Amino acid sequence: MAKAVADVDLENQGGFASNNGNITGFSHMHDSGTGGSPSLGNFPLFAQTGCPDDDINNCRYTQIDRATPRINGTVKASPGYFAVTLGGNGTSNNITAEMTVSNRTALYRFTFPSAPATANTTLSPLILADLIDLPLTRSNGTVTVDGSTGRMMGSGTFDPSFGVGDYRAYFCADYQGAPVRDSGVFINNRAGTEPKNLTVYPDGVNNSPEILPAGAWVRFEAPTNANQILARVGVSFISADQACSNAEREIPDFDFENTHQTARSAWQDALGVISIVPGGASRELQTVFWSGVYRNFISPQDYTGENPLWESDEPYYDSYYCIWDSFRSIHSLISLLDPHSQTLMMRSLIDIYRHEGWLPDCRMSLCKGFTQGGSNADILLSDFYTKNISTPSIDWATAYEAMVKDAEEEPPIWSVEGRGGLTSWKNLGYIPADDFDPLGVGPFTRSVSRTVEYAYNDYCISLLSQSPLVNNQDDASKYIARSMNWYNLWQPSQNSSLANGTIDTGFTGFFQPRYLNGTFGFQDPLFCSPLMNFTSCYLNPDGHETYEGSSWLYTFFAPHDMANLIATLGGDDQFVARLNYLHETPDLLYVGDEQSFLTIYLYHYAGRPGLSAQRIHTYIPSQFNTTVVGIPGNDDSGAMGSFAALSMMGIFPNPGQDVYFITPPFFEEVSIRNKLTGNVATIRCVNFDGGTGYPGSNGTEQAGYRNVFIQNATMDGQVYSRNWLQHSFFNDGGVLELTLGAEESSWGTAVEDRPPSLPLREMRQGGMLYDGVQA
Repeated sequence: MAKAVADVDLENQGGFASNNGNITGFSHMHDSGTGGSPSLGNFPLFAQTGCPDDDINNCRYTQIDRATPRINGTVKASPGYFAVTLGGNGTSNNITAEMTVSNRTALYRFTFPSAPATANTTLSPLILADLIDLPLTRSNGTVTVDGSTGRMMGSGTFDPSFGVGDYRAYFCADYQGAPVRDSGVFINNRAGTEPKNLTVYPDGVNNSPEILPAGAWVRFEAPTNANQILARVGVSFISADQACSNAEREIPDFDFENTHQTARSAWQDALGVISIVPGGASRELQTVFWSGVYRNFISPQDYTGENPLWESDEPYYDSYYCIWDSFRSIHSLISLLDPHSQTLMMRSLIDIYRHEGWLPDCRMSLCKGFTQGGSNADILLSDFYTKNISTPSIDWATAYEAMVKDAEEEPPIWSVEGRGGLTSWKNLGYIPADDFDPLGVGPFTRSVSRTVEYAYNDYCISLLSQSPLVNNQDDASKYIARSMNWYNLWQPSQNSSLANGTIDTGFTGFFQPRYLNGTFGFQDPLFCSPLMNFTSCYLNPDGHETYEGSSWLYTFFAPHDMANLIATLGGDDQFVARLNYLHETPDLLYVGDEQSFLTIYLYHYAGRPGLSAQRIHTYIPSQFNTTVVGIPGNDDSGAMGSFAALSMMGIFPNPGQDVYFITPPFFEEVSIRNKLTGNVATIRCVNFDGGTGYPGSNGTEQAGYRNVFIQNATMDGQVYSRNWLQHSFFNDGGVLELTLGAEESSWGTAVEDRPPSLPLREMRQGGMLYDGVQA
């Protein structure tokens, strides 16, 4: 829960960014790479060497006044540690701030210069705690400071960054390293030694949007040891007393080095289940890989014991940002590397349903987040069940009840849970544009993307319907039938043109919006791609019929029914040609949106797994590299990191199903140790030629990574022809050996060697025939 880092005043969704932003404080909780509004960053500390003329009112209290540049080259970041030195000409010049964490506590070590750079200033450090958060949403707050010890205790009420409601957070700060000289509170840019407590409220009279700066401060005598002062900050969502007890229990002795080493050991345990033999792979690629794995472990966050909303013995996880993003790769990688934690997350989702009546699709800071498409917790639960991860503690009966509720009952406010438009979904087989939906409230947009997502959600429910746990064949048949509804938005005559309609793409047939009366509407297939109105399909009342992507992109989304989608698009060759066009036309596809991930691997379904391998080697490292812009878009809480890591291991999932697409790893050998079974699964490349000459992010073309096509494969010495894996490989362990070459081969191309799909069926315009479909 504690994730300490410096906060900046530019691009600060996760607190810090490698740009020219000034540092405004050091805060203790963050959500990383969420995009949009900043999140958390509550109660930041800020340190100053002393107040000019020894007047506390000459120190800097507001965010604007205290904003300080960093000294270039001083940022140090590694798992469990962050450090930076402040620059500029002011009271924070040359202060080095180091920080590390335990589960609920941040520990800071401030090293002050012997001689402050500011004239008329002696070394008498002042550290303040501000009652704000990164997005500046505080509605009220309280703080007290102990005049003898300097202990600060406080709280505030804040808004979530992508949801509804509010939450209350608490902190407790203690200091060590110098005698307390004096203390007090500040409000706006003025401070005083009395009183020792402060309460602030929203400006209800003027309805001011401004958050009044307010907090507490402690001033110290000159530090007695290496000019250092340690600050320990416990955090809690229960009470300030619990924040104090968290800190006292987790870091009782202010031991910075020991706390840092404990954090390093925790990260080594998490990352150490993977081992690689680089085989000459460049340092850049290894950094992209390990950074991606690291970022995947940042969220969701374990708030167990810190949930004030209900009493429960179940775990509680938060910061699901958002499952619409994270189901595509984040949770698949967590299931591989830390199945115990993924089990706890699934139990937490089910417990949220028990107490709030719905599975979340997005959740942060104890609040309901906005639903972006379907009910995607259904996909997570299906993914976990079908992979047969050891789950005796999962209450699958309640899980299935929750999934069926998503499919059958419409919530009053479906913008934050469940699904909208269910009457049309059940009766018409699609979500109409401009739907009539008096049963609930939500943005009546995204009719195309919601239709194809609801179809896949229902397919995932059908997988549990068929399971021995449920064994409800009627449900299975119903949800399989609904999973075919993607076809009801297929408009075979719709074409697509580039350059203001002057260049025909050569492809006909796309998903299009459809009205209540059955007639089709129109949204240009290019719309909401980087080629046309890229930012016009967000979550707002004018968000149009696809979400964060174009019809060109969404026409490829039927992850369970690829055989029929391929047939609908004209068969294997036409499907491959269209997929090539999607990836090769500049700015038609943006890999920084998670919906693009699966399209890179859909060649497997057309019997061309070599093209998936070739394609991923164009995106890594052109879009994923070690430059400042080496993550396309924002990281979406580790989605981009997990995509890169899984791709580089050669095992990308079709989430919701027990399917991993096989492509050659970016390393000569990759091994994963299962933390539940202890078994080791190894993927080994023969004729690996990665070397150091991979085409780099600087655009230079050199030798290396020519052998990206699998010629043949063996599993534990036996011929293996399928182009996909099941999770049993990672549960049971074994060796998958891939012999590589420079030309595409016949490996994995046969129909029987392709990933599973619903069986082929007869299609017709305006609906579909279900004859012959088996549950």
